[in-house]
Amino acid sequence: MKKLGVVGILVILVASLCLGSLALAQEQLTIGLSFPSLSFAWFAFLEEAVKEKATQIGGIEVISLEAEDNVAKQISIIEDMIIRGVDGVLLVPIEVEAVVPAVEALNKANIPVVTVDRRIKEDAPVEVLCHVGADNVEGGRRAAKFIVDELIEKYAEPKGTVIELTGTPGAGPAIDRSAGFNEIMEQYPDITIKAQTANFRRDDGMKVMEDFIMSTPQIDAVFGANDEMILGAIQAIEASGKLDVKEVITVGFDALPEALQLIEEETLDATIEQFPGRQASTAFEILVKYLREKAEPENKVILIEPAVITKDNLYEAEKSIQ
Repeated sequence: MKKLGVVGILVILVASLCLGSLALAQEQLTIGLSFPSLSFAWFAFLEEAVKEKATQIGGIEVISLEAEDNVAKQISIIEDMIIRGVDGVLLVPIEVEAVVPAVEALNKANIPVVTVDRRIKEDAPVEVLCHVGADNVEGGRRAAKFIVDELIEKYAEPKGTVIELTGTPGAGPAIDRSAGFNEIMEQYPDITIKAQTANFRRDDGMKVMEDFIMSTPQIDAVFGANDEMILGAIQAIEASGKLDVKEVITVGFDALPEALQLIEEETLDATIEQFPGRQASTAFEILVKYLREKAEPENKVILIEPAVITKDNLYEAEKSIQ
C-alpha cells in the first residue's frame, strides 16, 4: 500500500509538471511587429511569415504596424507599443541609428527586442536580444561575382560600365549590400562603377536609370540593391529605345515573385534570395522562447546565407513560381 501511495504521488507530481509546462507553453503573449512599409512587397512577405508562425505556436497576438517608411512614425509606433504593454517587439528598423531612442525606451521598459533584416548600429548603447537577417554583405559580393563572370563571358576579360542602384541612405541593407558589392568590384580596375541611390523604390529606380541612360554612352550591367529598383531600371531600359534589356546584365535582390517571373522570361538575369520567411520565423521563435522559457539565443547575430537565383535554379527561391 505504501508503494502504491508513493507511485500515486509520483504520478501526480509528473502530471503537475507536465500541466505546468503546457501552461508555460500556452502563456498568452502580445508581440509587436514594426517594419518600414507595406509598399515594399518584401515586408508583406515578412509580416505574413510572422503571423503564420504565431498561429503555429499558439497563444500569441501579433500587433503589426507599418511606419510608411517614416522614422518619426516608427518611433511613435514603438512608444505606443510600450504603452499598450506588449511582451516583446520584432523590429525592422528603417535606419541603423535613427530608431536607437525607441530601442532605449524598450530597454527601460524591460521589453525584449529582436531585430529582423535590418540591424541597429553596432556600437549603439542599447540592448537587442538578437539580430536575425540575411548576410547582406555576402549577398552584395555574390551579385558582384555574378556580374563579373558575365562580363568575362561577354568580353573575355572583366571590363565594362556597371550601374549600381543603392538603397535608402542609412538603412543597414543598403550599407551592407553596397559594401559587399564594391569589395569585389574594387578588384577589377577595368570595371567602372557608377552609383546612385534609388531609395529601394521602383519609381526611383526607373527615374535614376533614365538619367544614367541619357548620360552614359555605354552600360553593360545594372545591379539594383533590391528587386523594386531593378524592376524600375528594366522599365527604363525597355522604354529607352537605346538599350536592349537582354544585352544588359541585370541583377536584383530579394527574389520577389515578379522578379522570378522576369528571370523565367529571360528579361532579368538574376536576383539574390535572402529568405524572408526563414528570417521572420527564426526571429519570432527566438523571441517567444525567451519570453516563455527565458532561453537566451545561442548567438547574438544570426545571418542566413543568401543565394543567387537564375533561370537554372528558380525552384530554390522561397517564393518559387514553379
